[in-house]
Amino acid sequence: MGKFVIKTTKSGGYKFDLKAGNGETIATSEIYNALTSCKNGIESVRKNSAKAGVEDQTVEGFEKVKHPKFEIYTDKSGEFRFRLKATNGEIIAVSEGYKALTSCKNGIESVKKNAPEAEVKMEEA
Repeated sequence: MGKFVIKTTKSGGYKFDLKAGNGETIATSEIYNALTSCKNGIESVRKNSAKAGVEDQTVEGFEKVKHPKFEIYTDKSGEFRFRLKATNGEIIAVSEGYKALTSCKNGIESVKKNAPEAEVKMEEA
């Protein structure tokens, strides 16, 4: 069972990580100024991940998918990453870099599986 872990940042903000049952971080949020905003971000990931399509931008002539969606792309170092965009197009969670496209797609499936029922924990910095 996955969990959302909220952390305070050195700048006094808040961010969350979605962790799989094995403790691996699947996705990370931006930094929020308020704890309430961070918790709202978690609810947005829960709501949007379940119904999000997947847009693989690594394929030439890829098909555009409506929001909410997971976007798969390659970063500057050539690794595969995904970002989850909400219905309004805002990025609400991002992944780490993956060497293989299959691993990136597995990360998306893990978010879809873990996010809806994940508990929320606070962690001190």
